[in-house]
Amino acid sequence: MSSYSSPSHGPHGGGRGYRPTVVAVAAAGVMLPFSVTGAAVALPSMAARLGSSVGAAQWMLNAFNLTFAALPLAAGGLADRLGRRRVLLTGIALVGGMSLLVALAPSMAVADAARAVQGCGAAAVLASGAAVLAHSTSGRRRQLAFGVLGTSFGTGLALGPPVAGALVGAAGWRSVFLLVAALAVPAWLCATRAPESRNPDRAAFDVVGPVAFTAALAALSFAFVRAGSAGWSAPGTVLLLAAAAALLALFAVVEARRADRAMFDVRLFRRPEFVAVVCQPFTVTLGFVILLVYLPAYLQGVAGRTVGTSGLLLLPMTLPVLLLPLAAARLAALTSVRAVLTGASALIAAGALLLTTLHGDGSWPALALPLVPFGAGVGLAFGVMDNAAVSTVRVEHAGAAAGIFNTMRITGESVAVSGAAALLTTLTADRLGDSGLLPAAATRIAGQAVQGQVAEAHRAALDAGFTGALHVLGLVLAALSTLGAVLTHLALRPRQVPSVD
Repeated sequence: MSSYSSPSHGPHGGGRGYRPTVVAVAAAGVMLPFSVTGAAVALPSMAARLGSSVGAAQWMLNAFNLTFAALPLAAGGLADRLGRRRVLLTGIALVGGMSLLVALAPSMAVADAARAVQGCGAAAVLASGAAVLAHSTSGRRRQLAFGVLGTSFGTGLALGPPVAGALVGAAGWRSVFLLVAALAVPAWLCATRAPESRNPDRAAFDVVGPVAFTAALAALSFAFVRAGSAGWSAPGTVLLLAAAAALLALFAVVEARRADRAMFDVRLFRRPEFVAVVCQPFTVTLGFVILLVYLPAYLQGVAGRTVGTSGLLLLPMTLPVLLLPLAAARLAALTSVRAVLTGASALIAAGALLLTTLHGDGSWPALALPLVPFGAGVGLAFGVMDNAAVSTVRVEHAGAAAGIFNTMRITGESVAVSGAAALLTTLTADRLGDSGLLPAAATRIAGQAVQGQVAEAHRAALDAGFTGALHVLGLVLAALSTLGAVLTHLALRPRQVPSVD
């Protein structure tokens, strides 16, 4: 890839451990997006069967996203210090074990707690998996390996909604989480054959930085949940937002002062190309994840479609993410990462703009029109983003680099999921208020609609309100993705830069 320098590679670059390593990481990678998309599809049925409140049900998604977003940074550092395969195996075990606990949960409170721990395991898999690949591969084999990793993520995303929908319809919501637990067994067995590796120059573990960052994300997530019920100007919401900002500032100061001992290597942000790569998730996957989580709820609730049909209607967006990552890796080798990532952002911007034509009672082609560009853009980006991130550093620091990149990626997704819920609820409630409902009732009904629970008496009003909220969201996402395309094109200019050690 012409935009990046070639780092030094580990002793396993292309050796006998190549195939089992790629299979192990890819098998683990399938579980992660399915844990997000499958849970989103199962949530309406799960909340109804467990008699959950709106807030408790939302935390079934937020609890996972919070720890998943906050911990790749720490997991990447631990992988470099304790062993990348060891952290990968631990992560797979946590994802599978906690998914089994969710499947057996007697209440939403138990499910929320298990999902928080499951997010910790997912963060470990995400950071250590990329680091294992970076250490075990080189050259064209590395490009192929990361293309396979992107395809595994795409497989989980593409198959998640229809498979989860079919499972919920046939065997109930618990079967979705039982499937993840079952998938963890072969993934763990494959991972035992991956080569072990670690950074020989292991500095003391940075505790304060990850704690401050995790606390900041927790405050931000609580703020979004509270904003959806109490409003953005409520004292509790404002206080939580202020706490999140203060904790993020503390994190930045601590990491800057720790220099070489920091978990978050701020020196990497001197490179425009690294900044462009780690910021890609905010413009590439943000809208995609929002639609994966909330479009099924919209189709099931407002549009009155079945769970299975809702999953199938997402295929125009999810199938390209399954099919394009390997092609993207080859395309980047023929052209450049710059061209692939710029094009990906442009496609997503087009899909977001077309989202303003979406209506719940529309035909399948009308629904597919905005979803195909979304899926194509994300599929192209998935094939090159992870490799681009770890290729900017020496292989000894691949865990930290993967941790930084995936922290930025999952942070964006976590903030997007909780923030979009608050935004969609607020916009929908405003429309309901215009129809004569009291503000408290409008907010409660709008919050239930965002989770796919719609009473027949309010269906017409929610149809207009929720659909209008999605249209506004589409305009916001189109603006962000257009900005991302421009900045990526400017930052990823072909040049060679020295590696940061």
